[in-house]
Amino acid sequence: MFLGFEANREIAGLTVDDVIAAARPEEPVLCLRPGLMEETARTFVSLFPGRVFYAVKCNPDVQVLAALAAGGVANFDVASLTEIETVRRLLPDARLAYMHPVKPRASIRAAYAQHGVRDFSLDSVEELAKIVTETGHAEDLGLFVRLQLPKGSAVYDLSGKFGAPVEQAVTLLRAARDAGQRVGLCFHVGSQCLDPSAYERAIEIAGEVIRLSGVTPDVLDVGGGFPVAYPDVAPPALWLYMASINRAFRRLNLANCELWCEPGRALVAAGTSLVVQVQHRRGQELFINDGVYGTLSDAGVPAFRFPVRLIRAGAEVASTETLPYAFFGPTCDSADRMEGPFWLPADMREGDWIEIGQLGAYGACLRTQFNGFDRIGRADVTDAPLLATAGHPNMGRVAPGQVQAAPRVASRPARRRAKLRAVA
Repeated sequence: MFLGFEANREIAGLTVDDVIAAARPEEPVLCLRPGLMEETARTFVSLFPGRVFYAVKCNPDVQVLAALAAGGVANFDVASLTEIETVRRLLPDARLAYMHPVKPRASIRAAYAQHGVRDFSLDSVEELAKIVTETGHAEDLGLFVRLQLPKGSAVYDLSGKFGAPVEQAVTLLRAARDAGQRVGLCFHVGSQCLDPSAYERAIEIAGEVIRLSGVTPDVLDVGGGFPVAYPDVAPPALWLYMASINRAFRRLNLANCELWCEPGRALVAAGTSLVVQVQHRRGQELFINDGVYGTLSDAGVPAFRFPVRLIRAGAEVASTETLPYAFFGPTCDSADRMEGPFWLPADMREGDWIEIGQLGAYGACLRTQFNGFDRIGRADVTDAPLLATAGHPNMGRVAPGQVQAAPRVASRPARRRAKLRAVA
């Protein structure tokens, strides 16, 4: 449901402020930027030297999927039968890779027989046997061995749940070669990875598995983890990640091996912002109408600090003094707290609206119905994402969800300095 704007997507030049001024919403509103997501996807696809598989779990909204497809994303990393069905309905010709290492048998059968999925990941002998059995010993399978990586420095470490250690991966890669038409190695360095060299270290582990197994893979999938900017976080430019991946991949010297990746956050984070309304102020705590059980899950325990700005009705000018605020969500649970700090004008009050940026990734898809606070509006907007207009250090006029290409000419000292900055 939206307060009159769902049918007005054709309005040209609609901004977040336009939406709020016209609707004066008392429920949270998602503001989508499909044009930005399309542009971001187009740039990312042009920079990555292989196949780009969008990680659907990051944001499965059909409008988001359509924008990414318009930007050239033709492949999708899916983790459930529901995600497979969602993409297939919208993009029947898309290539899907079922990259969850532990899958229900019924989902494997349906993915293969009904939806044309041929690529599956695994990290155990049992999962390999399950895939082979449930696809009827098919001869056209792509089987990807998920590697275990040591704990890294990514904001979300993903090393604890999935992945086969080197010795086990060697056995699995040999077995996969016997069972599948093509084999691959895949890994994930962790979400919001701020160190481009992490991909080089992971590819070196893949190289060790290749050397010990004697099996040359058909695909090396470097996963996701490509970061975006948040307040106080300005990640290295994307071209430094691409350079790191390319260096390590070239060192493997693999004949006829394709490179894949699975970005999520980097493609869609800036594509959505959230507008909430202040319901109560208590000192430097603001009670708002969305929270950790809704779109702001990452602002809770993970303590992501999202960019924010005041939207106030009428012509009244807000105070130029700012204060650090914490947020409480609308539920009756005391855990519905977002510590921030979120810097906003000192005269914040009930009825003010706040735009919260960078919520296209792991925002709306994590909403729950807890306490009945599941109502939310939607609108398309065309104004720049919040961080891009805030003069964030090192970002310039490039939107945080977009990517930066490498400079066309760079001296050796300049390249060395760039590398040092990336590792720092």
